[in-house]
This record gives sequence, C-alpha cells and structure tokens, in this order.
Amino acid sequence: MRISRLFVEQELLENTCIALENEAAHYLRSVLRLKTGFVLTVFNGKGGEFSATIEEVNRKTVILKIAKWRDINTESSLAIELGLSVSRGERMDVAIQKTTELGVAVITPVITQHCVVKLTEERRLQRHSHWQSIIYRACEQCGRNVPPVLNVTLDFSDWLASDLPSSRIIFEPGKTETLKGYARPTGRVAVLIGPEGGFSQQEVIDAEGIGCSALGFGPRVVRNETAAIASTAAMQVLWGDMG
Repeated sequence: MRISRLFVEQELLENTCIALENEAAHYLRSVLRLKTGFVLTVFNGKGGEFSATIEEVNRKTVILKIAKWRDINTESSLAIELGLSVSRGERMDVAIQKTTELGVAVITPVITQHCVVKLTEERRLQRHSHWQSIIYRACEQCGRNVPPVLNVTLDFSDWLASDLPSSRIIFEPGKTETLKGYARPTGRVAVLIGPEGGFSQQEVIDAEGIGCSALGFGPRVVRNETAAIASTAAMQVLWGDMG
C-alpha cells in the first residue's frame, strides 16, 4: 500500500507530538481523509523525512506522533533554475506541478511582453500562494523532501538582471540549435520559457545580450507548459539524474 506523504511548515523532531496547522490539518482530514492510527510520512523541506502516526483527528485538531527521521535525498545534481513566463490558469499550474516532479531547483514566474495574463500586485501575491501549494502537493506525490524555491513573480528585465548561473538558455521556435549540442553545465543552468504569444524579438535580443543561448525544439512549435516539461526532462536525461 502506498504511504501517504504530507508537507508541513512546522518544526519536526523525533518522538514528539505536533498539532497540525490549519491548512495541513484540513488537507489530511478532508482531502486525504486519513484516520486515527494511520501511518504516514511527513517532511518540512529542511531535508529528509519522518515517519508519523495520527494520534487524534477531529473537526478541531489533528495530532501527529513524530517517529524516526530518515535521511532520504532525491534532489538532482543538476540545479535547473526555471524562468517560466506566466500563462493562463491551468497551463501554468501544470507546468509548475510537472517541473517540480521532474526535479527543478528554482521556479521564477516571469512577466513578458506577450503574456496574456496581467497581474496586479495583489494578484501576484495570490498566485504565489496558489503556486506554492501546487509545489508542496507535487513534492508529496513525487517523493521530494526539499521543495524547489518559488521566487516572486518578476518582470522580464528583472529576471535578466537577477543572479543567474553562467549557463543560460532561452527557448525560441525556429532555432536550429538544440539541447543536444549545448555544452554540459557545471551544476547550475538557467532556462527561460516563453509565453503563449512567444517572446518579442527585442526580448530574445536582450536575453542573448546577457549570454543566453537561443535553442529550439526541432521542427515543432510547442506550448508553454510543454516546453517547460520537455526541456526539464531532456536536461535531466542529458546532464541530471535521469540519464
């Protein structure tokens, strides 16, 4: 039987009991529908995981008995830092969920010229909370104990000016160079995925101006979420832990 996994934003220590915070308690009680005596795995993103048993569950509280810590690390040796142009609701959700499962280290939502989604400051905060929840659920599913870093949403120019690794890639339809011919990164690689409307010509020029290599996906034009998932999987096969 599959062991349920639960991310909690709380301190975890062996042989202690904790009362789950509201969101985690609701998820365990109302979504997973777990009962007293159920054994599960809990983690808080600080590395490793704990075995735990549900001591009490009711409408007001959920109590877990934390047992043994296990030093389990499923992180890739390749740190993929994904700059992901913001796309419409479900497409963005899928891209974040699947690239988390595939092992990206950093996700930065990026607002580009042709983004069809316009976010106010308040909306950016709401989306950040929503995307963070998707990351936690994806980590529970795939066995990661260290969720990828989710940065605040940046404008395109601010992403270019951020602290990027020396290996930098921008994917652009029509480019003949592909990942197969790209030099192997030394530990970190930044990848920029375009919006549904594609990058503007000036954005590609600006990205190349800071050292981004413009690569393509062969003869096909793929959607935003497909590009994110396919490029992450390909890099993990070529340079990461899927090869």
